[in-house]
Amino acid sequence: MDANKQANNNTKISVITATYNAVKYLPKLIESLQQQTDKDFEWVVADGGSTDGTLELLKQVTGIDIKITSQADFGIYDALNRAIKQCEGEYYVVAGADDYFYKEAVAIFRSAITESVDFVATAIDCNGKLLHPKGGSVSKNGAAALIASHSIGLLIKKSLHQQYGFYSPKYPILADQLFILKSVAGGAKLVNSPQATGFFSTEGVSCSSPLRCLTEFFCIQVDLGSNKYWQSLLFLKRLIQILPKM
Repeated sequence: MDANKQANNNTKISVITATYNAVKYLPKLIESLQQQTDKDFEWVVADGGSTDGTLELLKQVTGIDIKITSQADFGIYDALNRAIKQCEGEYYVVAGADDYFYKEAVAIFRSAITESVDFVATAIDCNGKLLHPKGGSVSKNGAAALIASHSIGLLIKKSLHQQYGFYSPKYPILADQLFILKSVAGGAKLVNSPQATGFFSTEGVSCSSPLRCLTEFFCIQVDLGSNKYWQSLLFLKRLIQILPKM
């Protein structure tokens, strides 16, 4: 057995999910985790103090190595940061409560791991459309140039957070963009797999608040050193494009 394959077999993978009153969404995600062909993973759920039966549902889950905590938090990234600190995996993948994995997802992620890999980006299913990274420049497309989705479609090396920080509370919608772009700019290695790992729901905040999303994207790009005049022009162009939808 070669060294990379041996590393794959020994690598612990965590799935992390932030929940808050998500009982109606979780059954499909739970089922998808129970059906994974590769069972060597843990599921870490950081709940924000649900009162709708979410915790009761989670406590009934069988067939998965699951860890649950529940406390008040300051939003999804605060909860994800808590889950990252509690997970035991060398790598983790985020799953929204309303997302779900294809049954080969964990196996696909594991097969792409080598000693030098920091991120594994895959394709995702978004409302029946297969999405891949856009390509192009990160100054124009942000993290979408590199990945299809932070949730469901990206395996992340946990130790990167020691070097580049956890998800910033400054950006409640796009903190993942800041972390990914900082990491890659700093030399983190990202590899792409053409295979799809699951279904991404478009009911999240980043999809329902286009103006807030656009504003955060602009601020992140400027924070990372992109030309503020170029970014201002992009902001205005995209604002005109989304105005009819608001």
